[in-house]
Amino acid sequence: MGPDFADDARSVLDARFAARERGITGSRKVIRSCANGIRALHREEWDSATELIGEAGAELAEISAALAGHPDILYAGFVADAAKEYAEARITEALFKGEPVPGFADLGIDPVPYLHGLGEAVGELRRRLLDLLRAGNVETAETTLVRMDHIVDLLAEMDYPDGMTNGLRRTTDVARALVERSRSDLTATVVQERLRDDLRRT
Repeated sequence: MGPDFADDARSVLDARFAARERGITGSRKVIRSCANGIRALHREEWDSATELIGEAGAELAEISAALAGHPDILYAGFVADAAKEYAEARITEALFKGEPVPGFADLGIDPVPYLHGLGEAVGELRRRLLDLLRAGNVETAETTLVRMDHIVDLLAEMDYPDGMTNGLRRTTDVARALVERSRSDLTATVVQERLRDDLRRT
């Protein structure tokens, strides 16, 4: 076994290590931009949100291109987490704005992180629903709950082993619990509004 073997192995591993570092650094940027973008959505700063989420998408595309020759890293946890956060941000943006929800192919990501992002978008919708209730906008809150219900129904149809879906069943269960809590909050608000209306009439 000559020195060429060691040099060749080192060359392959050096390239793999560089790709890994690129993936980790880029994934952190994606996650940070998505988090800031979602915060902007809740403040209804639409232009800022679109810009931040767009930056995340561009960075994720660069990561995917850089890691194209390293599928073992491309589908590793940190890149999948970044893709999930990007999916959540894009889906949340579409739902808040009343636009068509993009699919995983539209976003250029794998279905598994996309579905997890879809499930986590339910949490953002719950926060939105509570903000709407505080503002007295019950009608839009009801529409938001319908969208949350639809997402949970869609996720429940993904009946595959957890090993294939990276534990999607748990994400679905969490989303379902958030929907039920939101339904309870909405129902309580509607009942209170009716009581107030009845009192005004008497």
